[in-house]
Amino acid sequence: MKNFKAHILVVDDDDGIRDLVKQYLGKNDYLVTTSKSAEDALEKVKIIKFDLIVLDIMMPGKTGLEFTFENKGKIDTPIILLTAKGEPSDRVEGLEIGADDYLPKPFEPKELILRINNILNKTKIEDSKRIIEFGSIKINLNKLFIYKNEKSLKINNTEKIILEKMINFPGKIFKREEIGNLINLEKERSIDVIITRLRKKIEENPKSPKYLQTIRGEGYVLWIK
Repeated sequence: MKNFKAHILVVDDDDGIRDLVKQYLGKNDYLVTTSKSAEDALEKVKIIKFDLIVLDIMMPGKTGLEFTFENKGKIDTPIILLTAKGEPSDRVEGLEIGADDYLPKPFEPKELILRINNILNKTKIEDSKRIIEFGSIKINLNKLFIYKNEKSLKINNTEKIILEKMINFPGKIFKREEIGNLINLEKERSIDVIITRLRKKIEENPKSPKYLQTIRGEGYVLWIK
């Protein structure tokens, strides 16, 4: 079986462009799935985990901009927008709503390949930073799991936000107010409950924490180095 570099979804209502992109990506060892509309693409992303989406903006029905705006926070997939609209304001709009890159038509297939490679390489680097190991603990922020003593423990999005911030600043003391601002929560007691829950998932002995510690009168700190 052939090993593909990545699985890419190409969405364009123009049969010629869709087939051209599919053919060129296929020659460069990418697995390609195509859609004629944003609506059909949405059905596909519900059941398939794509590595990247190449998405036309101007399509009948839901536009590429609408698809990006409505789904960027729901699907963790990079998006390259393709469009005949090449004005700077249009590019800015696409990037502001969550697209990772923007390529005006007509374009050279080689340029599309370069942009795809750049995004996928960047994604790999970012993903590698989201898998953290310390002691006997492994945290995978992509899959939302903590692995401890050969057990996998699920973490929710709120816990992920807190962990990700603390992992980026190991040794920094986070006040309860700071943590509350991260997760839109004001009650200190509720924050304490979340930290206690996280501690049970991370620590061998939650009552005597080694990593996620309380600094009396100040807040919480994560020691992972």
